[in-house]
Amino acid sequence: MFKNFVKVMFRGLSKNKAYSFLNIFGLAIGITCAALIFLWVENEVNYDAGQVKKDRLYIARENQKYDTYVFTHQSTPGVMGPAIQAEIPGIANVCRTSEGNSSLLYSYNDKPVFADTWYAEPSVFNMFTLPFVDGDAASAFKQLHSVVITQKAAIKFFGTDKNVVGKNIRVDNKQDYTVTGVLKDIPLNTSIRFECVMPFQVFWDKSPWLKSWGNNSLNTYIELKPGVNPKTVDKQLYGFIQKREPQNLGHVFLFGMADWHLYDEFKDGIQTGGGQIEYVRLFTIIAWIIIFIACINFMNLATARSEKRAREVGVRKVLGAGKRSLSLQFIGEALFMSFIAALLSIVLMALVLPAFNMLVQKQLSIGFNNYNHILALLGLTVACGLIAGSYPSLYLSSFNPVAVLKGLKIKDSGAAYIRKGLVVMQFTVSVVLIISTVIVYQQIQHVKSRNLGFDKDKLMEIGLQGDMAKNYAPIKQDLLNTGFIQNVALSDHSTIYGGNNTSGLIWDGKAPGSEVLISQRYVTPEFFETSGLKLLDGRNLSETDTTSKPVATVITQSLQQLMGKGSALGKRIHYQGDTTSAVVVGVVNDYVYGNMYGKPDPVMFFSASPVHTDRMYVKIKAQQPVEASVAAIQAVLKKDNPAYPFDYRFVDDQFNQMFLSEMLVGKLSRVFAALAIIISCLGLFGLAAYTAERRIKEIGIRKVLGASVSGIASLLSKDFLQLVIISCAIAFPLAYWGMQNWLKTYQYHIDIQWWVFAAAGFSAIVIAVVTISFQSIKAALANPVRSLRSE
Repeated sequence: MFKNFVKVMFRGLSKNKAYSFLNIFGLAIGITCAALIFLWVENEVNYDAGQVKKDRLYIARENQKYDTYVFTHQSTPGVMGPAIQAEIPGIANVCRTSEGNSSLLYSYNDKPVFADTWYAEPSVFNMFTLPFVDGDAASAFKQLHSVVITQKAAIKFFGTDKNVVGKNIRVDNKQDYTVTGVLKDIPLNTSIRFECVMPFQVFWDKSPWLKSWGNNSLNTYIELKPGVNPKTVDKQLYGFIQKREPQNLGHVFLFGMADWHLYDEFKDGIQTGGGQIEYVRLFTIIAWIIIFIACINFMNLATARSEKRAREVGVRKVLGAGKRSLSLQFIGEALFMSFIAALLSIVLMALVLPAFNMLVQKQLSIGFNNYNHILALLGLTVACGLIAGSYPSLYLSSFNPVAVLKGLKIKDSGAAYIRKGLVVMQFTVSVVLIISTVIVYQQIQHVKSRNLGFDKDKLMEIGLQGDMAKNYAPIKQDLLNTGFIQNVALSDHSTIYGGNNTSGLIWDGKAPGSEVLISQRYVTPEFFETSGLKLLDGRNLSETDTTSKPVATVITQSLQQLMGKGSALGKRIHYQGDTTSAVVVGVVNDYVYGNMYGKPDPVMFFSASPVHTDRMYVKIKAQQPVEASVAAIQAVLKKDNPAYPFDYRFVDDQFNQMFLSEMLVGKLSRVFAALAIIISCLGLFGLAAYTAERRIKEIGIRKVLGASVSGIASLLSKDFLQLVIISCAIAFPLAYWGMQNWLKTYQYHIDIQWWVFAAAGFSAIVIAVVTISFQSIKAALANPVRSLRSE
């Protein structure tokens, strides 16, 4: 029976080879596109899936209320962890860690290697699922100077040597640490990721500022006891800090691990339900849209070829076949073609997956050893076959056998309208995607070309290592002597990212009860010139300001405006309850940092000695080539700091990294738009061929009567172009509504321009004309004698 079914299917395919190929290829593109997106979605929604205690793990977040908004801090006071574990009964375990990973230098047998490092309490191995392949959690941090590394880090340090536990590696050329364990490599879709983890006590001992209840500098992870309601713990955490420090504005709450990756978006202290999940929803919808477009393509071509199958249907009905059995046959044909398309899609996926991984920056695999992937592909294939074959099966099985066997023309008006409607749907989606792609690109470029207030071009950031801070003066001079460098400066925080900020500052004229979050930066006097910040009033910082009383500070324009009308020069700022004050000696322009879409936040700059900074900024001269300049900088640092490898980042690269999500949306939108257009054009090409074939005698008569090639081509193209124009009329308001809502999520955004719609509509029309013209011109050039003679 199965053999007979396959024979029937292949016979159906062989009769209409060109149309069958278009159908299969269109479905294959749709299935490939959807499968790749679903692999990405699976990776996103399975974040932290390997964590056994995922449902009981939380991170403590802290809300602080300021004048016009509530800010959600990702870190909490360093002294809070042990206190809440001792006083709140629902908490099973607490783990304090450093805030983010530090790229530390390790060396073994004089081989220097950088690795991402975490400082964490021993409870990290009990709370999180971190399997040991060598060593164990109980003995991992028994000694202070110990380190647990991943398999990847072990290869970095020791090559192929498998016996690494007990070996010593030197950290930052200062202290030897003993490897006490090796962890299985942590999956990429895990929130807790590092290459090395060291005892938290090391970090605690060298960071005296962590002891304050007013300092948010640590991550505090919390494991609840089974069955404990997190809302109950939240109530106990709410005023926990105020019991120790009444003037503190912070209120702590639990943020569950299940939401860390997908729902990490807060507005005014409230979880919005947005975040990465918005991209997951968007791309899932687009995947189904692409599939639907491919199915529409199938429906169009299947119903367009109805006359070719009319006699077959008539004969089968005369021989006793019922409408139900014919419907099942045509559904079976659609499923058969869908399965062939699925096989082709596997080949396409294997070919394009490496490029797709580069695009989304992941390591996805088809993974047919995972039965869920096989079931998903089968389900997708069956869904495509059923959707694509549904309407054609009902339409073809409804033919009147008497009419078709008498050779009467099939009344096709209803099906024709449906085909036209499906073409309109296809091109509506294509035009919406074209418009969306252009607007996403414009928005990204708009922000990337925004005046940031500082000059990020050819500005290099270098982490201070070894004796670079101690030898800053000669290193700076050597760099300037190369002739490639315009200026050099030091800072304690990255220019482009958020950093240390504080509240509770007081100045004369400040409104009672007013609270403002102000960032603080410690820099060397050359920082403003190096970064391109402009001094608007007063003087620059000087080296003597590091010890001056009162402390000198340079502030940004936005802080000057908060301090009242007129110049802020000479005004004093101090902490609440502290008599030590800072006097404003200069004002620089506002600059954007942290949130590239937001307004510039106020900043205070203080003069710092080199040993109190942790990064160097080097400004390359505008006329100097980057490659030669980097080589010159590397030569200087190799001479003046030989024990450390040259490690640097350009600020404009850091800037681009802040738009990865938006850039991913833009790139995928371009890909999806192209695929939607390709699939739509496959269907349009087939319909144009069918129309030309069906009107071949009409074309022959017109040519005999003197019609020109261009006139006939225009005649055949006119109906299709009308459909594309209708598509544009529907797509324009839909695209405007969707993109306007998307842009509203950004404070700093473009205004949608009319020409984007005109360009998208023109592009769709050109694409349609090119697609149709081949068949139209071919039909117009055909010999009318041959078409009129054949019967």
